[in-house]
Formats: sequence, structure tokens, C-alpha cells
Amino acid sequence: MIFDQSEYDIKCEWGINGIEILSPVSDVIIIVDVLSFSTSVDIAVNNGATVIPYLYDNGKAFDFSLSVNAVLAERDRNVPGKFSLSPSSLINIPRHTRLVLPSPNGSSLSLSAGNTLTLCGCIRNAEAVAYFAMSKGKRISVIPAGEKWPDGSLRPALEDIAGSGAVISYLKGKLSPESNASVAVYREIKNELLVQINNSSSGKELIERGFETDVDLACQLNVSSSVPGLVNGEYIDLSVGI
Repeated sequence: MIFDQSEYDIKCEWGINGIEILSPVSDVIIIVDVLSFSTSVDIAVNNGATVIPYLYDNGKAFDFSLSVNAVLAERDRNVPGKFSLSPSSLINIPRHTRLVLPSPNGSSLSLSAGNTLTLCGCIRNAEAVAYFAMSKGKRISVIPAGEKWPDGSLRPALEDIAGSGAVISYLKGKLSPESNASVAVYREIKNELLVQINNSSSGKELIERGFETDVDLACQLNVSSSVPGLVNGEYIDLSVGI
């Protein structure tokens, strides 16, 4: 297929269409949803929690969380003392917590990768995820999630292409032009990641809502060695073995 970048080892494509096209020609899929699914998963898993992605807005999340003996993340990030999609709410999540985490982008992508090994990457764990992925296969596809416009269409997001570029910068192999472009974006803003992402559309949106700390957490480069991997529908830290 002309769009599957199959002549390259390292591939990169946006969103759900990227997952569907690249999964069949990949050994590993890496989902990058920096603000905020991937960052939240990294922080939770690094603390020894398990994150269970779930579809957003289907009305069945609470019943599902009961069925898998898990806590359901609050949809409202402003609820004090409750876990949510806000990374800062997960800083002190207790070890062994099972958290159902619906999100409009990262969770949907996580549930669409089929049988391909799926990892959750972000700026915080870019190097760790890249090196683990290379230990599992040569054909690696990185999927920047992007955001959604009000009509549901994809809004490409700076934080996700930069986060994807951060991961790809550590990968070895023949890079597709799309992969090279994401690395170029990352390298262009690497020395001022926080400033640039703070001033991006996604960053400004979160800051206006009072979540500047979440953006700060998301922009910390390689502070985590966790490798969130999807095993039987649940993200666990594969860096410590299964």
C-alpha cells in the first residue's frame, strides 16, 4: 500500500488512520499523546500502577471499571484528591492501583492496535521506550495522537509530533520522510520544549484551565525509565519484565 511506509524501518503517521495502516507492517507500535494520556500513563506505571485504557464517552466506563476491579479516573480534572487524565493527579498514585483511564485520543488508539506490541511513549520516557522497542523488532511505527477539532476531525498537535520526534531520535534504522520530519521538529524546539509547548494551542488550553503543572510534567525530557506496554488490554511497566 502506498501509505504504509513499508520500505522504511521507522515509520510515523497520525492518529487512528495511522494505527490502522501501519500496524500490519510493524513489529512495535508506539502511541504518543503527550497532553495528556501518554504522560499520565508513564507517571502511573512508573509508580507501579496498572492503567487500563477505555473508550471515551460511551457511558459504560463505571460498570467496566467494576468488572475489572479497578478505579475509574474522574472525567473532571478539577476534582480534588481524585485520579484523572491530569498527570499531576497521578504523582502519588499508590503501587498496585488499577486505574481505568478513558481518553478521547490515547485510549482509543491503544484499543485499535490489534495484536501488534503496543507501547506508550512521551517526552518523559522517550529514550527508554525507544530502546525497548528496538529490542522487540526492527519495524517500529510511532503514532502521534493529535487532538480533535469540535467536529471530531484530527487536529495535528505540536506536542505530539515533537514527542514522536523525541522517541524516533533514539531509534536506529531507515527512517521514513514522515519520521525524519518529526525528528526535525523535535530538534528545532528541543532546547526550549517547555516554552514552545506552553505557547502551543494545546499548552495554552491547559494553562487557561489551570493545569500549567501538567504541561511542566509533560515536557520533562527522559526523566522516566518506565516502558508502558499493553498486555491483555492493560498498560504495565515492561522495563521490569512481565
